[in-house]
Amino acid sequence: MKQPLALFLLAVATATALPAHAQLLPQAAASGKQPLDRIVAVVDDGVILQSELNEAVRSVQQQYASQPGQLPPMDVLQRQVLDRLVLMKLQVQRANDQGIRVSDADIDQAVAAVAQQNKMSPEQLRAAVEQEGSSFAAFRQQLAEQLIAQRLHESVVRDSVNVTDSEINNLLASPTYKAGEIHLAHIQISLPSGAGATDIQAAQRKAEEAIAAAKGGMDFHAAAIRFSDAQDALEGGDLGWRRMDEVPPAFADAVSGMKPGDISPALRGPTGFHILKLIEQRAPSRQMVPEFHARQILIKPSELMTPEQAQQKAQELYSRIVNKHEDFAKLAKDNSKDNTTANLGGDMGWFPQQAWGSIIGQQITQLKDDQVSQPFQSEAGWHILQRLGERQSDLTDQTAKDQARQIIGNRKAEQAYEDYLREMRSGAYVNILVPDLRDPNPQGKSS
Repeated sequence: MKQPLALFLLAVATATALPAHAQLLPQAAASGKQPLDRIVAVVDDGVILQSELNEAVRSVQQQYASQPGQLPPMDVLQRQVLDRLVLMKLQVQRANDQGIRVSDADIDQAVAAVAQQNKMSPEQLRAAVEQEGSSFAAFRQQLAEQLIAQRLHESVVRDSVNVTDSEINNLLASPTYKAGEIHLAHIQISLPSGAGATDIQAAQRKAEEAIAAAKGGMDFHAAAIRFSDAQDALEGGDLGWRRMDEVPPAFADAVSGMKPGDISPALRGPTGFHILKLIEQRAPSRQMVPEFHARQILIKPSELMTPEQAQQKAQELYSRIVNKHEDFAKLAKDNSKDNTTANLGGDMGWFPQQAWGSIIGQQITQLKDDQVSQPFQSEAGWHILQRLGERQSDLTDQTAKDQARQIIGNRKAEQAYEDYLREMRSGAYVNILVPDLRDPNPQGKSS
């Protein structure tokens, strides 16, 4: 493998925790062959073990094995990873309280997806995980927790995100929407709810230190790993490509005056201080897509017609069209079982390639104008397709509306879940039992 498997996961590795009252692993203590495990943090009714933290830190170190200098000092890295584990533990607990569960089949599907990303079979994936020194059971547990957290996210934002037509129109009319797309990275220095002057001053000093490091020659990716409190810190704070209107207005204002490579000053926001780097920028473009005009005859198997008879019927109609030159539209009205197009002589109108499904989409590109396809099968039945024309359509306006709706929805969902996580974290009982793992600037977190 070119990269550790952990790169394809949403969070750092975790393992199954012991009950909250257990302070040591009795079997490990009794055997004398393994070091004693210990609880490093109590998280509401659960715990995080030293072995979990060690495995999670090792996973991050594997990701940066070729660039170990980008990682912060070990004590900082351990605190960052522990904070992630705490947040994941809390999300899983809240999800369990709400009855959110995942099945073995769900986990199997997630394993298959990770295997596919790595161009492996599930069996090869298991062998690779174990070759890296990890437990495949812990790997599955990690995937299960991520699925649970994802479903909690969906549950939280489902009823809190509503996008109106006026919001879409306002966004489309805004200068930021017309400004194109930007590729951003960020560093976030968090503040707790109700932060006092001391908290604000400490966070601002840390932000200025991060800016000085980034402008002084440290790679911004490495600076984010070292200084950022955001959940994407260990990924270098990369926000990817976003439309200008997708970022908060304060960010857009700051970026509008920047050039690729520039780093912003510390921007004060509701959750803390933010430092932005503009990596790249690109202008908007017209959305031209091919559309096709076609008509079809659909023959469906039924109680009165076997699949073999449906195929024979389709072959017969094809012969009547191609060899006897009978009228396609009349045959469609008399024989097609597609309720949408039969009364229109099979006319499907103009449509993008995939509008009628991948099978028809594949067939339509293989035909020339006025050409009739051989009968082909889909889940619906047997089709005869005639391509009538092709054109390039400007879908910029419709695409813009769809994008605007998605942008606003994503923004609201992101903010809603961020607020939920902050409230959940501030209201949880989190006791870090190892002094060296406690955040020297806790910013309102329990300890």
